[in-house]
Amino acid sequence: MRPFNILFPSLLLSAGIGFFSCSKPDAKKEAGSAASVAPIVNTASQTVPAAPQTTAQATETASPAAESKSATAATILARPQVPILCYHQIREWKASDGKVGKDYIVKVTEFKAQMKMLADSGYHTILPDQLQDYLTKGTPLPSKPIMLTFDDTKLDQYTVAKPELEKYGFKGVFFIMTVSIGRPNYMTKAQIKELSDAGHVIGSHTYDHHNVKKYQGQDWVTQIEKPTKQLEAITGKPIKYFAYPFGLWNPEAIPELKKRGFDAAYILATKRDPNDPLYTIRRIIASGYWSSKGLHNSIKNSF
Repeated sequence: MRPFNILFPSLLLSAGIGFFSCSKPDAKKEAGSAASVAPIVNTASQTVPAAPQTTAQATETASPAAESKSATAATILARPQVPILCYHQIREWKASDGKVGKDYIVKVTEFKAQMKMLADSGYHTILPDQLQDYLTKGTPLPSKPIMLTFDDTKLDQYTVAKPELEKYGFKGVFFIMTVSIGRPNYMTKAQIKELSDAGHVIGSHTYDHHNVKKYQGQDWVTQIEKPTKQLEAITGKPIKYFAYPFGLWNPEAIPELKKRGFDAAYILATKRDPNDPLYTIRRIIASGYWSSKGLHNSIKNSF
């Protein structure tokens, strides 16, 4: 789900759900372009305001004035960005995996090493509600906050990522492409609900990964409204957060998302919207080519 200059044409579902996934454009170019298109905030030297380690405690430290008034777009843009990682597949590389595809496939041993590195480095995972409060109210976050997101509903996010997150007390955000639910190598409704019940956040990633910039009329119902209702029925919770397929967005999409009840939307490493930064929150793709050290360096250099 990354920005790219030449978009793939719409594909028939019979050609395979994998073609609608985020794993086609070149992740390394996107991640490498982050420094040139967005302000750099080195988390080693300019951190988010530190706070006690629980959400409840952090909320208590916020001033009444901060909680009573939502921040302006300029204020939100001025706050140090929280590192947000975007994962896709977590499995071993296959002979059939192309050079570009491997950017989106983090090997199991490497994913485990990355989670250990984050824990050993003192990172604390946060969830979208915490990020919203920080951005709009100035509510303090835990020291060295980071958000872990997972796109496209892949089964290995449940079988591999979930146990590793639990090992370190981490929580993640899973952006679900509903067309894939229950299909081979994708998560089932029961697994999605289990993630939600365990305290992870479920977000929307459209019905079948079509480019939001091309939506017209009924597309908003097919790609956004129906999938949102389906996910709410599965989890029993409101679906408040959205991730753009390929990270592609346009200003016209933002009021449509607001109209449908989304509190925020996530892009990739392109520039944020100056008027609605909550609907263009930046992430970087965790490349399959990166070692744990490479990931750590990218976190520091991209945010």
